[in-house]
Amino acid sequence: MTVETPARFSPLSQWRDSFAQLPTGVRVRELPCLTQLTLRAEPGSTAARSIEASLGITLPGPLRAEVSEDVEVLWMGPDEWLLVAPEDSRHDLLARLRSAIGDEFATVTDVSAQRTTLALSGHLVREVLARGCAIDLDPRVTPVGSCLTTLLAQAPITLVVRGEGASSVWLLVRASFASYLATWLLDACTEYRGS
Repeated sequence: MTVETPARFSPLSQWRDSFAQLPTGVRVRELPCLTQLTLRAEPGSTAARSIEASLGITLPGPLRAEVSEDVEVLWMGPDEWLLVAPEDSRHDLLARLRSAIGDEFATVTDVSAQRTTLALSGHLVREVLARGCAIDLDPRVTPVGSCLTTLLAQAPITLVVRGEGASSVWLLVRASFASYLATWLLDACTEYRGS
Protein backbone atom coordinates (compact mmCIF):
# COMPACT_ATOMS: atom_id res chain seq x y z
CA MET A 1 0.00 0.00 0.00
CA THR A 2 1.33 3.43 -0.94
CA VAL A 3 0.46 6.43 1.18
CA GLU A 4 0.67 9.76 -0.60
CA THR A 5 2.13 12.67 1.31
CA PRO A 6 -0.35 15.56 1.09
CA ALA A 7 0.82 18.74 -0.63
CA ARG A 8 2.26 21.25 1.81
CA PHE A 9 0.81 24.72 1.98
CA SER A 10 1.57 28.01 3.62
CA PRO A 11 -1.09 28.91 6.20
CA LEU A 12 -0.11 32.58 5.97
CA SER A 13 0.56 33.12 2.27
CA GLN A 14 -2.26 35.70 2.12
CA TRP A 15 -0.57 37.76 4.87
CA ARG A 16 2.67 38.58 3.00
CA ASP A 17 1.51 42.04 1.85
CA SER A 18 0.23 42.93 5.32
CA PHE A 19 3.52 41.84 6.90
CA ALA A 20 5.43 43.97 4.38
CA GLN A 21 3.56 47.08 5.58
CA LEU A 22 4.59 46.76 9.23
CA PRO A 23 6.75 49.51 10.78
CA THR A 24 10.47 49.22 10.11
CA GLY A 25 11.12 48.30 13.76
CA VAL A 26 9.37 44.95 13.28
CA ARG A 27 9.77 42.66 10.30
CA VAL A 28 7.60 39.54 10.10
CA ARG A 29 7.89 36.82 7.52
CA GLU A 30 6.59 33.32 7.39
CA LEU A 31 9.00 30.43 6.95
CA PRO A 32 6.46 27.99 5.53
CA CYS A 33 6.78 24.27 5.08
CA LEU A 34 9.92 23.75 7.16
CA THR A 35 10.75 20.16 8.01
CA GLN A 36 9.72 19.53 11.62
CA LEU A 37 10.46 16.19 13.24
CA THR A 38 9.61 15.21 16.80
CA LEU A 39 12.35 13.11 18.38
CA ARG A 40 11.65 11.10 21.53
CA ALA A 41 14.65 9.43 23.22
CA GLU A 42 15.98 8.90 26.71
CA PRO A 43 18.72 11.51 27.31
CA GLY A 44 22.13 9.89 27.51
CA SER A 45 20.87 6.60 26.02
CA THR A 46 22.66 4.77 23.24
CA ALA A 47 20.03 6.07 20.79
CA ALA A 48 20.48 9.68 21.97
CA ARG A 49 24.27 9.43 21.70
CA SER A 50 24.00 7.96 18.17
CA ILE A 51 21.66 10.77 17.14
CA GLU A 52 24.03 13.37 18.60
CA ALA A 53 26.92 11.83 16.66
CA SER A 54 24.86 11.81 13.47
CA LEU A 55 23.84 15.47 13.89
CA GLY A 56 27.21 16.62 15.24
CA ILE A 57 25.53 18.26 18.24
CA THR A 58 24.58 17.59 21.83
CA LEU A 59 20.81 17.44 22.28
CA PRO A 60 20.00 20.64 24.20
CA GLY A 61 18.80 20.68 27.77
CA PRO A 62 15.78 22.46 29.23
CA LEU A 63 14.67 25.70 27.59
CA ARG A 64 17.48 25.66 25.02
CA ALA A 65 17.95 25.34 21.27
CA GLU A 66 21.09 24.31 19.39
CA VAL A 67 22.04 24.55 15.72
CA SER A 68 23.93 21.96 13.69
CA GLU A 69 24.44 22.63 9.98
CA ASP A 70 20.92 23.40 8.73
CA VAL A 71 19.17 21.65 11.64
CA GLU A 72 17.82 23.49 14.68
CA VAL A 73 17.20 21.23 17.67
CA LEU A 74 14.64 22.62 20.13
CA TRP A 75 14.13 21.21 23.62
CA MET A 76 10.44 20.45 24.09
CA GLY A 77 10.45 18.26 27.19
CA PRO A 78 12.58 15.89 29.29
CA ASP A 79 12.82 13.30 26.50
CA GLU A 80 11.48 15.27 23.52
CA TRP A 81 13.07 17.55 20.92
CA LEU A 82 11.80 19.23 17.78
CA LEU A 83 14.20 19.20 14.84
CA VAL A 84 13.60 22.03 12.36
CA ALA A 85 15.29 22.04 8.96
CA PRO A 86 14.70 23.24 5.39
CA GLU A 87 11.77 21.62 3.58
CA ASP A 88 13.91 19.76 1.06
CA SER A 89 15.90 17.99 3.79
CA ARG A 90 12.98 16.00 5.29
CA HIS A 91 13.61 12.62 3.67
CA ASP A 92 17.37 12.82 4.15
CA LEU A 93 17.07 13.84 7.81
CA LEU A 94 14.47 11.16 8.56
CA ALA A 95 16.69 8.49 7.00
CA ARG A 96 19.75 9.73 8.87
CA LEU A 97 17.95 9.72 12.22
CA ARG A 98 16.34 6.33 11.71
CA SER A 99 19.72 4.90 10.73
CA ALA A 100 21.32 6.40 13.86
CA ILE A 101 18.58 4.95 16.08
CA GLY A 102 18.82 1.48 14.54
CA ASP A 103 17.29 -1.07 16.90
CA GLU A 104 17.51 1.19 19.95
CA PHE A 105 14.39 2.59 21.61
CA ALA A 106 13.59 6.06 20.25
CA THR A 107 11.05 7.54 17.86
CA VAL A 108 11.10 10.11 15.08
CA THR A 109 7.79 11.47 13.81
CA ASP A 110 7.23 13.88 10.93
CA VAL A 111 5.04 16.71 12.30
CA SER A 112 5.87 19.21 9.55
CA ALA A 113 2.24 19.91 8.71
CA GLN A 114 1.32 20.85 12.30
CA ARG A 115 3.00 24.24 12.52
CA THR A 116 4.26 27.17 10.57
CA THR A 117 7.11 29.43 11.63
CA LEU A 118 7.09 33.21 11.86
CA ALA A 119 10.47 34.94 11.84
CA LEU A 120 10.35 38.30 13.62
CA SER A 121 13.24 40.75 13.60
CA GLY A 122 13.90 44.37 14.44
CA HIS A 123 14.48 46.63 17.42
CA LEU A 124 10.79 46.64 18.44
CA VAL A 125 10.29 42.86 18.63
CA ARG A 126 10.59 42.73 22.45
CA GLU A 127 8.10 45.56 22.91
CA VAL A 128 5.54 44.05 20.54
CA LEU A 129 5.78 40.57 22.08
CA ALA A 130 5.52 42.01 25.60
CA ARG A 131 1.99 43.15 24.71
CA GLY A 132 0.78 39.55 24.67
CA CYS A 133 3.41 37.31 26.23
CA ALA A 134 4.32 36.91 29.90
CA ILE A 135 7.89 35.75 29.13
CA ASP A 136 10.57 38.26 30.13
CA LEU A 137 12.63 38.73 26.95
CA ASP A 138 15.40 40.66 28.67
CA PRO A 139 18.67 39.15 27.41
CA ARG A 140 19.77 38.44 31.00
CA VAL A 141 16.72 36.18 31.39
CA THR A 142 16.27 34.80 27.86
CA PRO A 143 19.59 34.93 26.02
CA VAL A 144 20.18 33.81 22.44
CA GLY A 145 19.41 30.11 22.20
CA SER A 146 16.47 30.20 24.62
CA CYS A 147 13.57 27.99 23.58
CA LEU A 148 10.29 28.42 25.45
CA THR A 149 6.83 26.96 25.07
CA THR A 150 4.37 29.64 26.12
CA LEU A 151 1.30 31.62 25.12
CA LEU A 152 1.27 34.70 22.92
CA ALA A 153 -2.12 36.43 22.95
CA GLN A 154 -3.53 33.14 24.30
CA ALA A 155 -2.16 31.19 21.31
CA PRO A 156 0.23 28.34 22.17
CA ILE A 157 3.66 28.92 20.60
CA THR A 158 7.25 27.85 20.82
CA LEU A 159 9.46 30.94 20.97
CA VAL A 160 13.13 30.65 19.97
CA VAL A 161 15.43 33.62 20.68
CA ARG A 162 17.84 33.90 17.75
CA GLY A 163 19.28 37.42 18.12
CA GLU A 164 20.71 39.54 20.94
CA GLY A 165 18.07 41.25 23.05
CA ALA A 166 15.34 39.22 21.30
CA SER A 167 15.90 41.34 18.17
CA SER A 168 15.32 38.16 16.18
CA VAL A 169 12.95 35.38 17.21
CA TRP A 170 11.10 32.47 15.70
CA LEU A 171 7.51 31.79 16.69
CA LEU A 172 6.40 28.25 15.89
CA VAL A 173 2.61 28.18 15.90
CA ARG A 174 0.09 25.52 15.01
CA ALA A 175 -1.43 26.10 11.57
CA SER A 176 -4.90 26.41 13.11
CA PHE A 177 -3.75 29.42 15.20
CA ALA A 178 -1.60 31.05 12.49
CA SER A 179 -4.16 33.51 11.09
CA TYR A 180 -5.27 34.51 14.58
CA LEU A 181 -1.66 35.19 15.58
CA ALA A 182 -0.98 37.13 12.36
CA THR A 183 -4.03 39.32 13.09
CA TRP A 184 -2.81 39.91 16.64
CA LEU A 185 0.72 40.82 15.48
CA LEU A 186 -0.59 43.36 12.99
CA ASP A 187 -2.80 44.91 15.67
CA ALA A 188 0.02 44.94 18.27
CA CYS A 189 2.27 46.80 15.81
CA THR A 190 -0.21 49.61 15.02
CA GLU A 191 1.06 51.98 17.71
CA TYR A 192 4.62 51.72 16.31
CA ARG A 193 3.73 52.93 12.82
CA GLY A 194 6.03 55.95 13.11
CA SER A 195 8.97 53.97 14.52
